[in-house]
Amino acid sequence: IMMPLFFVLFCVLLVRVAMLPGAIDGYAYLFMPRWEALANPQTWVLALGQAFFGLSLAGGGTLVYGSYLKKDVNVVSSARNVVVFSTLAAVLSAMVVVPAVFAFGADTQAGPPLLFIVLPQVFEEMPFGGLFCFVFFLAVACAAITSLVNLYEPPIEALQQQARLPRWAAVAIVAAVSMGVGAFIENGDAVSAWMDAVSIYAIPLGALIAAVMFFWVCPKGFASKQAQMGREKPVGAWFELMGRYLFVPLTAIVIILGIVLGGIG
Repeated sequence: IMMPLFFVLFCVLLVRVAMLPGAIDGYAYLFMPRWEALANPQTWVLALGQAFFGLSLAGGGTLVYGSYLKKDVNVVSSARNVVVFSTLAAVLSAMVVVPAVFAFGADTQAGPPLLFIVLPQVFEEMPFGGLFCFVFFLAVACAAITSLVNLYEPPIEALQQQARLPRWAAVAIVAAVSMGVGAFIENGDAVSAWMDAVSIYAIPLGALIAAVMFFWVCPKGFASKQAQMGREKPVGAWFELMGRYLFVPLTAIVIILGIVLGGIG
């Protein structure tokens, strides 16, 4: 209920933000192409890093959500839908936040804190803004909690399987570690540094390890067989070839260039 409502509220905000003085500068900032930027390698690294981060291509989360799928679900088309709707969500949120940033004179480079700085100002400009604001950030909280499912399940499952711990103990350990980490990254600068470390190292590295396992370590055809579940049309030879010779090298390049150029995503 809350996640579809999240999109509905963003659509409402989209209309309201478009009426703000100065919003047009935000649209120009978003959509006026700067072709010279394509010659800069960091542009591509940033884009690839954002793709890894936005789609959670770190291995663990993908496996957790995949484990909930029924056997008759088309994995390939589901993956395509994830990419399409993730991109639509990103564009929608950008069309709300960025014009609002220009309208209220905020810093475009402020990052995630803009959600909690700019949008409350937009709600203040709306009738029943307090109610909308409450529901909106309740939806944000629900989005964060549901994201924890894929973030926490891999370490919890690992503790259960490898350390033979009961589930309550595994959950308690992971929760305690998370609270300990959270206590040290409470301020905005620390959060940014932490997220940089995660996006530069952890997520692409996890994706690389998973891809090497699926396409190089497991028997030939293993990945295609798994992707074939629930799909009537056979998965073509392109699937294994792209996994082996495009995705794996590209992921390694993202990691290396991310470190060299100082950040991705």
